[in-house]
Amino acid sequence: MLAIEGLSKRYGETIALSGASIDFGAGLVHSILGENGSGKSTLVKLLSGIVLPDAGAILFEGHAFSGRRPADFQAAGFMTVFQEVLIAPDRTVIDNVLMGYDGLFRRRIARAARRTAVAQALARFARTAVPLDALAGDLPLAAQQLVVLARAVVRRPKVLVLDEVTAALDFADREAVFALMRDLADAGTLILFITHRMDEVTLLSDRISILRGGKVVATRPAAGADPDDLLRLMAPETAAELAHHG
Repeated sequence: MLAIEGLSKRYGETIALSGASIDFGAGLVHSILGENGSGKSTLVKLLSGIVLPDAGAILFEGHAFSGRRPADFQAAGFMTVFQEVLIAPDRTVIDNVLMGYDGLFRRRIARAARRTAVAQALARFARTAVPLDALAGDLPLAAQQLVVLARAVVRRPKVLVLDEVTAALDFADREAVFALMRDLADAGTLILFITHRMDEVTLLSDRISILRGGKVVATRPAAGADPDDLLRLMAPETAAELAHHG
């Protein structure tokens, strides 16, 4: 469904991503595992249209994808939920969830149906009550993250990129988001789950790709994956230190 081939990006002298190639299948939770500075955030930005690659290609549904802006990626069916919670603080929850969903001249959701659409999107995963008419900026951080997730879900994306989205959530909402990921994948959505938490990777993933130093060092099925082996691939020095003290 989606592939990156030889994708590279540098910022000045810093090589953020170097020759990265991964194939992603529809209907899978494909986790991207790596330490800070491994290239995960750069990959997210490249697959969201925020930055352009210096080299390499993105293939989508069998064709070279030529999108160059976030709007191009969203129009093709990509949605990204970033680690940073992106809301309009002075707009209501309803406005935030549907932000950018309507066209300039025509509503995709009739005004009368807006509340129902937002309530249904949140009901799929939010265990914390989120008041629809509240200003998003008045909500706790965890509720704001639920609003951003609902913004992605209401669009029924083909590719959903989740960048460290569980950090702000309490246990019940976190478990519900995991269940949502499985439901969406079972319905054919490709979930790209970016994380550094080994427990989440082994619990949720169908496939795992590991980044280290801007390079893809492994891609493998999650079934039977050994957490110690994954840690050695992701952070060999940390793994060696733990082994020494263990």
